[in-house]
Amino acid sequence: MKLTSLSPKEFKNFADSHPQITFHQTEEWANLKKKNGWNAHYVGLQDGKKIVAGALLLSKEIPFIHKKMFYSPRGFLIDYENYELLKDFTVQLKDYVKKEKGIFVKIDPYVEYQERDNDGKIVEDGYEHKKTVDYLKELGYHFFGFNTMQDTLQPRWMHVIEIDGRNEEEVQKDMESKTRQILRKNEKSSIHTREITREELPLFKSIMEHTGERRDFIDRPLSYYEAMWDNLYPSGILKILVAEIDFLEFEKNTRDELEKTKEELKDRIHKHDNNILKMNEKKYETSNKQDEESIERLEKQIEKIKEYQKEYGDKKTLGTILFLIYGNEVLSLFGGTDDHLLQFQSAYTVHYAGVKYAIDHHYKRYNFYGITGDFRRENPLYGLYLFKKSFGGHVVELIGEYDLVISKFWYTVYNLAFKAYHSIKKILHK
Repeated sequence: MKLTSLSPKEFKNFADSHPQITFHQTEEWANLKKKNGWNAHYVGLQDGKKIVAGALLLSKEIPFIHKKMFYSPRGFLIDYENYELLKDFTVQLKDYVKKEKGIFVKIDPYVEYQERDNDGKIVEDGYEHKKTVDYLKELGYHFFGFNTMQDTLQPRWMHVIEIDGRNEEEVQKDMESKTRQILRKNEKSSIHTREITREELPLFKSIMEHTGERRDFIDRPLSYYEAMWDNLYPSGILKILVAEIDFLEFEKNTRDELEKTKEELKDRIHKHDNNILKMNEKKYETSNKQDEESIERLEKQIEKIKEYQKEYGDKKTLGTILFLIYGNEVLSLFGGTDDHLLQFQSAYTVHYAGVKYAIDHHYKRYNFYGITGDFRRENPLYGLYLFKKSFGGHVVELIGEYDLVISKFWYTVYNLAFKAYHSIKKILHK
């Protein structure tokens, strides 16, 4: 078997049929990364004319030393449990990278370490790929450990819903009752989702920026989102949805409900007072009281909607999510909510729109993406996990990050320089 360079088309033909394929191993993703100084290499291990393993490699020159670092995002695409295949690929890859003046190759394979349930607990007698970790370490890959926080290039911990042929009703059954209740309430409140256009990217950026200020993270510049759109949207990989509340529709629906409740109350009283229908007095009084309370609530709601309309107009954007769609899954990369009207909890509606898209278009899973592997209540990010968990699904624990070291000397120099750079950066930030 021989490792050869592939054309983007040859690599795509192989990669698209591989079970581990994600958007990370696409020409579109490589082109996006090119704008940040990364160059793409498509390689495949061929057995005769058949490609049995492959990888998209991104390389970038390291300043001052004229050497390169390599990264295979969510790669390689290979059967990691076939030791001889992995060994052959590794040996030949080292030769390839060495010729390209590379000093290491970083990988973070899309391979689960062990099966976990929705509570993050290990499933007894579930699937596991611990052998893969042993093989990689045996072949000289430097392992960064089983971290629980989000301190890797790509999340090691994620939360997903397995779709794979299930319909909407079946998926909803796994959700917590509170989540279904919020989704129904949002629907009654006339909260809808729609896809935005490129011209509306400043709207997306504005929501992300305000979310960053609220949650204490630095948002990316508008040019970053524009580059993502230009490289990923044309082929259908990128999709941005926003949730909007329609106050005119919300008011109409509320008035319709109000009139219906008034009619039901009036009709019940008429039938009771004229002995048209025999009623249990206790139930009669209880029903009347409930209707009177609903009428009062709905009238107050109409007044509140009018206030919203006066302040925000007929419609208001509440939140947004940027989805990346490829291979087997629909992935929620990141999103945010507007600072105003947080009480409507629009994130539920936008995520569920992504879930429905995955169902309707026959994807195998919906990926909520990053969580931490720390499931203690005192974990500051525990709430994020609880939100995603409420939709059903299960926790995914991947096997982690590894560096295949080509030059030990330059790898040591690089790591020392990298640590020094980040220490200075932290000091300047403070």
